[in-house]
Amino acid sequence: MSLFEQNLKQIQAKLESREISVSDLVDQSYTRIQQVDNKVRAFLTLDEENARQAAAQLDKQLASGSAARGALFGLPVGIKDNLVTEGLRTTCASKFLSNYMPIYDATVVSKLKDAQTVTIGKLNMDEFAMGGSNENSAYHPTHNPWNTDYVPGGSSGGSAAAVAAGEVYFALGTDTGGSIRQPAAYCGIVGLKPTYGLVSRYGLVAFASSLDQVGPLTKNVEDAAYALQAIAGYDPKDSTSANVALPNYLSALTGDVKGLRIGLPKEYLGKGIDPAVKEKVLEALKVLESQGAVWEEVTLPHSEYAVATYYLLASSEASSNLARFDGIRYGVRSDNANNLLDVYNLSRSEGFGPEVKRRIMLGTYALSSGYYDAYYKKAQQVRTLIKQDFDQVFANYDVIIGPTAPTPAFKIGAQSSDPLTMYLNDIMTIPVSLAGIPAISVPCGFVNDMPVGLQIIGKALDEATVLRVAHAFEQSTDHHKQRPQL
Repeated sequence: MSLFEQNLKQIQAKLESREISVSDLVDQSYTRIQQVDNKVRAFLTLDEENARQAAAQLDKQLASGSAARGALFGLPVGIKDNLVTEGLRTTCASKFLSNYMPIYDATVVSKLKDAQTVTIGKLNMDEFAMGGSNENSAYHPTHNPWNTDYVPGGSSGGSAAAVAAGEVYFALGTDTGGSIRQPAAYCGIVGLKPTYGLVSRYGLVAFASSLDQVGPLTKNVEDAAYALQAIAGYDPKDSTSANVALPNYLSALTGDVKGLRIGLPKEYLGKGIDPAVKEKVLEALKVLESQGAVWEEVTLPHSEYAVATYYLLASSEASSNLARFDGIRYGVRSDNANNLLDVYNLSRSEGFGPEVKRRIMLGTYALSSGYYDAYYKKAQQVRTLIKQDFDQVFANYDVIIGPTAPTPAFKIGAQSSDPLTMYLNDIMTIPVSLAGIPAISVPCGFVNDMPVGLQIIGKALDEATVLRVAHAFEQSTDHHKQRPQL
């Protein structure tokens, strides 16, 4: 049995008894990558030499008997390629940053080092996190480990696929409109999007600054709690970081949901939702009901405007954030430029892929003179209404539950020529991101042999309740124990 199939406590017990070493864990990670990554293609860059050196240092610490060990001691981790890593190439899966070597670590990467994880490498993604299938990577698409003809979701598809395929113990991803939760659902693992501001964005290459949030992708809910405990917290380097006290997320995993009030939005099980996915969600509610929770149908009336609102706001912020990529300060510069204007125009036209250009153009248009009030300002007003919908429901309910995605994963290439259909795959996750509240996706079964995710949404900064409900559901099923056979 793979060491990565064991939970964190089991692995740490084996390390403590010297039954295994950190080097054994790292060996397993690279061996597995060698075995399956030619089919999955989750990684863009590996850091084997440094990983083995780090493992050797941790093994020395083990041998010395030092009791002071990090909470994630020795665990091999993959990092999404839009989180900067000192001395390790960070490309955002774009040709524009194909030669970028950061000189510092993102705060979350530093926190993982403090927790004594071992970084295995950088994971593939949709270019600049713009996409929902991982087909927008400038290098190659990632494949779903459950069926390599299918997408793993996006933009954190490389992170989800690597965990599902057993290449790393857990991974970091980023979620702007669903980019942790949707790939977690497609790949049959757990994906947590924290409350906006709970986890530092310092060192995250920005897509949409008011929406981006870093979070973990893991095999089970308990590991998600461990990972969140390690990466959450105030960071003075991030002006949007929330200066709040952190609870003990692990203590929330009681398995008790008796009396818990669940809201089921009628909009989340309506038009466009695969009937088989709807059935899995209703089955999950029955599981929680059998444990003493109660649920009622609720309404989030402005959800129908969420996709349009999101793509106006996210594209506008992307237009602003990506203006810094000009071929002068860092990144690739066009070899065909004859003057300064050529440097700007050619570097951007050659460096960015089609989806990134599409969103830059949409965002620039929405922000332009004469259209700002009609589009960007109006979208911000609707965003407020969406947030108020959640506030009203949470006045009477502890969590909201629905599907993570309207369908299971689709075949590679099936939607690549239809951007609008691709955008609608995030229809369940986008409202949560616009409201800035936490949500987790946990496996809740299979449809046509592909995983389906259950989304559990909570109040702002109430990750503890979200994790409690997710853990209680997980412990009553065996969905999270099933693994793809590559």
